[in-house]
Amino acid sequence: MMDDEPGLIRAAGGVAWRPGAAGVEVCLVHRPRYGDWSLPKGKLDKGEHPLRAAVREVAEETDVRAVPQVRLPAVRYRSEGRPKAVDYWSMRAAAAGGFQPGTEVDEVRWLPADAAVRLVSYPHDAEVLAAFAALPPVTGVVLLVRHAHAGKRGTWTGPDTGRPLDAEGWAQAQAVAELVALVRPVRLLSASARRCVQTLDPAAALLDLPIEVAGELDEPKPGQQPEECALAGAARLAELAAAGDPVAVCSQGKLIPGMLERLTGRADDFTTAKGGGWLLAFTGDRLLAADRL
Repeated sequence: MMDDEPGLIRAAGGVAWRPGAAGVEVCLVHRPRYGDWSLPKGKLDKGEHPLRAAVREVAEETDVRAVPQVRLPAVRYRSEGRPKAVDYWSMRAAAAGGFQPGTEVDEVRWLPADAAVRLVSYPHDAEVLAAFAALPPVTGVVLLVRHAHAGKRGTWTGPDTGRPLDAEGWAQAQAVAELVALVRPVRLLSASARRCVQTLDPAAALLDLPIEVAGELDEPKPGQQPEECALAGAARLAELAAAGDPVAVCSQGKLIPGMLERLTGRADDFTTAKGGGWLLAFTGDRLLAADRL
């Protein structure tokens, strides 16, 4: 089923989890309209990024503020005669308010994953939960983005490191800020180029965090070996993740593929669009998943 299938309903949700007395617990919701138990999810708003929709829907249905970590298998099925595609992420519960029963969700339960698999009403929810249960513990999250649009290199007369974002780039930077905020980073790090720092400016203002400039995130300069730069950048990302707190990083298009190749051990296509990025999940200093945003 293709995402451009006529009539396709796009939705997103999450497996929100928290530590429990007997291990990890996951969150399920009961919907009185359908009389079912399911994972929290909901339709995307117009133009909304699926990751943002997933975090929003989990919060709206469960009153849990969760930090996304790993993309889980997407599910496809038919809903009221139309095709529906739902993207899911594993999410660490960071905060919760006082859940109030409503007409959409009237009960929330926290259960061990195996008990949740037995309770959910649909096989596709059970499959998502099984994929979550098979994951190693996620101990660190890095949101890695490429700088936003900054005009054409050939039309800029000053040093390339001073090339600023253009109007399109500033719009992309605002969108990046919304995604950065989802992971609740404690630090923002940027390559030294002006366009990289500016890409994180809206996020810095939104989160009231400083932007730290890190030379290891710069793409290779004349005379530098790309392999060495990629190794240094990958090591810095692993070091940041090993600290345990979520971070957001802005780097450059000539460095990101090399860093991801070394972290994943794969020579996949890690080309990243300007203003695009990756959600990186680590267990210790080892990369567990690299999910394109």
